Amino acid sequence: MIESVSNLTRLKCLDLCNNNLTSLNHSNVSLPKSLTILYLCRNNLSTLGCEQSFLGFIQLLDFSYNPGLPTMAFQGVDLSHINYLRLRSTNVKVVEFLNISNVNAGHVDFSGTHLKNDSLLIELCRLLKRKRKVKWIKNMNLESNGIENVTNKTLSSCPNIRGALDLSRNELKTTSCLNFLNGHTQLNRFTAEYNRLTSLPSCKTPNMVIFPNVKTISYRYNRILSVNSHAFYNTPDLKTLKLNINKIAYLNITALKGLKSLEILRLDNNLLTELFSDSFADQIELKTLNLRNNRIAAIFERTFHSLKKLNILDLGGNKITHFASSGLDGLESLSKFYLDGNNLKTIDTSLCRVFQDTLTVLDLQSNQIRFLTEHTSSPFMNLSKLNDLKLDGQRPYGLTILPRNFFRGLNSLSPRCLHDLKSLKFLTLDNCCVGVTQLQPGIFKNQKKLSKLIVENMVIQNFSREVFGDLTQLQTLQLNRNGMQSIPVDALESLPKLRYLDMRTIPLTCTCTNTLLQNWTLNNTNVQVVYLYNMPCPNNRKHNFYNFDTKVCYIDLGEYLFLSTAVLVFLLTFTPLLYVKLYWKMKYSYYVFRSWFNEQWRRIRDKEENCKYDAFISYNSSDEQWVMDQLLPNLEGNGSSFKLCLHHRDFELGRDIVDNIVTAVYGSRKTICVVSRNFLSSEWCSLEIQLASYRLFDEHRDVLLLVFLEPISERQLSSYHRMRKIMLKKTYLQWPGSNCTDPTQAQELFWNQLRKAIGTGSRVETKENEERKGGVNLESKETEGFETHNSDENYYLLP
Repeated sequence: MIESVSNLTRLKCLDLCNNNLTSLNHSNVSLPKSLTILYLCRNNLSTLGCEQSFLGFIQLLDFSYNPGLPTMAFQGVDLSHINYLRLRSTNVKVVEFLNISNVNAGHVDFSGTHLKNDSLLIELCRLLKRKRKVKWIKNMNLESNGIENVTNKTLSSCPNIRGALDLSRNELKTTSCLNFLNGHTQLNRFTAEYNRLTSLPSCKTPNMVIFPNVKTISYRYNRILSVNSHAFYNTPDLKTLKLNINKIAYLNITALKGLKSLEILRLDNNLLTELFSDSFADQIELKTLNLRNNRIAAIFERTFHSLKKLNILDLGGNKITHFASSGLDGLESLSKFYLDGNNLKTIDTSLCRVFQDTLTVLDLQSNQIRFLTEHTSSPFMNLSKLNDLKLDGQRPYGLTILPRNFFRGLNSLSPRCLHDLKSLKFLTLDNCCVGVTQLQPGIFKNQKKLSKLIVENMVIQNFSREVFGDLTQLQTLQLNRNGMQSIPVDALESLPKLRYLDMRTIPLTCTCTNTLLQNWTLNNTNVQVVYLYNMPCPNNRKHNFYNFDTKVCYIDLGEYLFLSTAVLVFLLTFTPLLYVKLYWKMKYSYYVFRSWFNEQWRRIRDKEENCKYDAFISYNSSDEQWVMDQLLPNLEGNGSSFKLCLHHRDFELGRDIVDNIVTAVYGSRKTICVVSRNFLSSEWCSLEIQLASYRLFDEHRDVLLLVFLEPISERQLSSYHRMRKIMLKKTYLQWPGSNCTDPTQAQELFWNQLRKAIGTGSRVETKENEERKGGVNLESKETEGFETHNSDENYYLLP
């Protein structure tokens, strides 16, 4: 196994736990230098069997739960780079291990290493202090060692503990006001969870040791019954105190005296029955107070009067029936208030008076709140910042009636009772308004920020765009257990952010009324419809809503859809093919028709002898210099009597360019196309060669000559089908470049061949006729230096 990771040069973490390893024998193979974290827990290691440097680069090493791993297995192994070493539930004797190892003792986790008595702990501390590298320890974890008692001598020999000391999961019955930590005054965190503490004594004694740096103390999961006066007097700067999950029934009125810096206090899950006016008198910096799941029945006068900075107060899961008139005084900064699971029957306006400008969360679910009349003033007046309100699950009948002005002042709920809740993001009304059968249009018109709405078990009969269409930010909608038989799709489509829809046990009919809804639930990929495939048809439990037969709803429409789809597919399939094949033919016909209509070309075609020009030169403007310097002098000059038609010289000014091109092509005996890469990319040049090629193929007139100015590969010509067809039927010439052996002779031969081609008749002749009439003789000496190729009807002439 070790060999398989040796080549992973970027590996940083390797977990080999639960593999039944018995040794780390590696056959001279080393671990990657990048590997710094190695987990070897829960194996059967009885030896390491590795070289001294095998673990030399590891920083975090876990050998826990290898019960057969002995101390001597680490003899000579390099652990100098270890930052954290865990030896829990092994057979390693820690003191002996530290004597034979080069590990930094301050980086060893001593939890679960059998340090159960004072003598072992004292010996460990002395050993730690003797090591030069360990003058102080950041953290010391003595968890799960079975320690029953700690005395003033237990840790007195240890280096100074500056960080955290963890004595959790031992057998401690007392911590003696932390006096056993005398000398460790820089301690920052003390934890003694899962022990057997039954009481926290008073720590205001003449000989008490002050721990000014302790910021956190946790006594969770003990058996504490009482907390006596000044129990934390020697830790005056404490910020976090966790006393939750105990059996505290008695909290002395001065138990928390002196804790003026406390910010978080956990007293939840205890047996407290009452709170006194001075119980939290010194906690002026407290921000979180958790008293959930106690047995508090009432909040008396001025209980929280000193907690002016409190943000979170959790009184859920108690037995509170009422608040004294000044019971919540002092909570000027309260943001989140949890009162769920109590026995409140009414909501007094005094509940919100003190913190009306700061409260954002109010949880009143699972109380006994009930209204018997619609004419009830709002207890939430002026709670403009409230964005999370829970009122569901009122025992035993729900709210029964939702008063018209119940939520006034919240800026959001019904045309009359929800309009003020403008900042509301989460609203739960399930089980609270049983009997509400008709929701009025516009009830949620101001809930522009609402993202989750739960309206289960309200016997709602209508779901429409007018009622729910204003919830543009709604993401979660739970409609379970209501009475509507259909849900219009347009109402759901008016919720653009909807992602989760629960409509289980709604009696949606499996009829044509819900055909669109069925299609929407199956095809809408943006919305998760809960248990869609388990929703039965109410009138036939053997069928499900998602697949009930809808054929009867589309008797005629299906046939029309099929025909229209077939026609559309046919058009989409053949239109591109027709376009590619006939585009230029149609365009040519259009231009010819235009010219015919203007009576421009009818008389041009009457007789060849009436042609005005010997040749029309089709070229791209980029090749104009060659045309002017080479072609014109050799065809119109040097004794030649040909008359050429050129764009810039012979086109009629002010006339449509298409008409000029048609007149030029049909007014010339020949069309010479000067082909180059620029020519191929020109639409006008393409039109000119198309017109000439149609005269060639359709009128059987030999009117087209191709002159290639530069070599053009087959791949570049592959998309010009018309030109390739011409090349297979006609002679074409290649202008000899400077790379020829004798360019002067090659060019002279080129011009002779071109003059002969222009001088031939326009009627298409066969090879035999051309030879009889003295046409181009490919066997003559003039073709010397040219390569000839046979074609179907003629020859290619290539230099």
